[in-house]
Amino acid sequence: MNLWEAGPYAVTPAAKILARCVSSGAVDQEHLDSLPRDSRVFSSRLDDAVTLSGTRREIQQVRNLQLELLKLEQEFADVTHNHYLSQRFEALQKFCSHLQDVLREQARLKQRLMKPLCQQNLPIQADLHRYVVELTGMAVEFIGNLEDKMKTVQLIPNTGESMNNLNTATTQLLVQVMEVEKLSKQILQWRDKQQAMNSDGCT
Repeated sequence: MNLWEAGPYAVTPAAKILARCVSSGAVDQEHLDSLPRDSRVFSSRLDDAVTLSGTRREIQQVRNLQLELLKLEQEFADVTHNHYLSQRFEALQKFCSHLQDVLREQARLKQRLMKPLCQQNLPIQADLHRYVVELTGMAVEFIGNLEDKMKTVQLIPNTGESMNNLNTATTQLLVQVMEVEKLSKQILQWRDKQQAMNSDGCT
């Protein structure tokens, strides 16, 4: 229903609101008369407000996009910034130069790797040969004894089980000690009674 094109004698809600605005002085009658009779247009100020709201919304979107761009630049600064790129380029150049040196010295490096680290025979003075033989025998004996002791240690029962058995035996021993103390007290009491009875009989 078009509020502006109602019946000639009908009072619409829009007309009531406009009448209140005119009576309060918020809107002039001349301003209302100058408006086009279109239901989509209520006031030029309303159009301005809608336009301003849309403009502000677009500005906010642009600001959000700018913030996202700044975050991306900060996050990928080590990839896109010239300073970090120059550092990585220098490191890459050093690595490439090192590889080139390795390739140039390839033959010499192969010879060094193929060369044994030590000689097969250890040079020892002649007067020390006897002691070396004795030390070798002692070393072999020591290694054999060490292996036997390691096997013995591996065969030792679990320490936790031994501790549990020890605790159980200690508890049983304490119980027996308490029983012995009780019996000794009974024996002492019986002996005192016997002595008292003997002394009474003698008198």
